[in-house]
Amino acid sequence: MLNRIILIGRLTQDPELKYTPNGTALVRFTLAVNRKFNRDEADFIDIVAWRGLAENCANYLGKGRLVAVEGRLQVRNWETQEGQKRKTTEVIADDVRFLDRAGTSNRGSVPSSPEQSSGSDWEDLGREVSLDDIDIVDRKDEDEIPF
Repeated sequence: MLNRIILIGRLTQDPELKYTPNGTALVRFTLAVNRKFNRDEADFIDIVAWRGLAENCANYLGKGRLVAVEGRLQVRNWETQEGQKRKTTEVIADDVRFLDRAGTSNRGSVPSSPEQSSGSDWEDLGREVSLDDIDIVDRKDEDEIPF
């Protein structure tokens, strides 16, 4: 059985750092992930990270930052003080990769062509790739290693 999830999206608000009674760091944030076929729609997914990863997220992430999250899906059930049953689904992060530089969160649309880009290597991140965007290299010597 396998429970792995990988998401790329933007934080909807600054991460919320807390500590458990025994001193373990815990951070929560929500990730907005665009849907593939309709960029006007997004899914908002709750993310939880623990320990050192939690402290790094709290120190270096903020609203609008682009991140990749890898982890596992977890469903929790609990009961409120009033006796109402509640259920939540969240991703427990094992790894969070920062995909843009601090202070450069691009909340607008991604350029649709290279000509619209202002020259930053990061602006095309997340843009769908078509075959027209790929340079095909004709290798004449098959014994040569390409790297």
